[in-house]
Amino acid sequence: MALDPYQVLGVARDADGKALRAAYRALAKKFHPDLNPGKPEHAERFKQINAAYELLSDKDKRARFDRGEIDAEGNEARPTGPTWRDFADAAGGERYHPGARGGFAPEDLEDILGGAFGFGGPGGGRHGARVRMRGSDAHYTLTVSFLDAARGATRRITLPDGRTLDVRIPAGVRDGHVLRLRGQGHPGFGEGAPAGDALVEIAVAPHPHFRREGDDILIDVPVTLKEAVLGASVEVPTVGGKVRLNIPPGSGTGTRLRLRGRGINQGHQYVVLQVVLPPGEEPELAAFLRGWTPRHGGNPRADMEAG
Repeated sequence: MALDPYQVLGVARDADGKALRAAYRALAKKFHPDLNPGKPEHAERFKQINAAYELLSDKDKRARFDRGEIDAEGNEARPTGPTWRDFADAAGGERYHPGARGGFAPEDLEDILGGAFGFGGPGGGRHGARVRMRGSDAHYTLTVSFLDAARGATRRITLPDGRTLDVRIPAGVRDGHVLRLRGQGHPGFGEGAPAGDALVEIAVAPHPHFRREGDDILIDVPVTLKEAVLGASVEVPTVGGKVRLNIPPGSGTGTRLRLRGRGINQGHQYVVLQVVLPPGEEPELAAFLRGWTPRHGGNPRADMEAG
């Protein structure tokens, strides 16, 4: 039995779209499989989060769920009141059919819509022009990894009706961007009526090392005290692969080094150095520092206000 989507997302039943989106993003980024390798329980939770958000972010589905017309999986709920058979067994019941929209046979619905919208003359849709209505758009959310968003990729999604769609993720796509897949939404009404579009919102999962600022990429890179003082050539990761970086002598924590054109859309990557001390005891280093007087002295905390 599917869980209550409101409980899955941890939101109140009257939560607005903004609150739904915020809750979804927080949970999706926490339980994304790319950030939790080897944890099948997180992958299962991630599926539940996606399914809950897909239902509640669709206004029509959410309203039907709240009214008890569909369950948490989007399946039609079993009717509790009179069914089509109750009407079919009554006088004039031959006009009712199971599975018809609103209890009416398709040809009856065309007559009603045809008359309401003025298609044709007397007799509405049956004797005049056929009613054709474009299908509604379908809304989906697709969570992609940071690197897929930066590099571009193709991901396959499975729709509620079992169909699959290959979604092309353009390189450099931003979190919250909506992709429109024309003609992949809900089917239209009437012969030859066009289907709606599929609107896929991209949610970019965070990366354990990279972060994005506009089209620039930032990454903190730890270096040893020796590398910082004497300079070194080290290998650092970029969104396009590893490259060599020269660290100038005398670099300190917070020094930013630019890798031109290694960001997104001709942006740059900035390497922010983080000087780390050896994990164990270094008696020689300690002895040297006890007898060392910096040539360029000064208090590094001089600019800090007294607490």
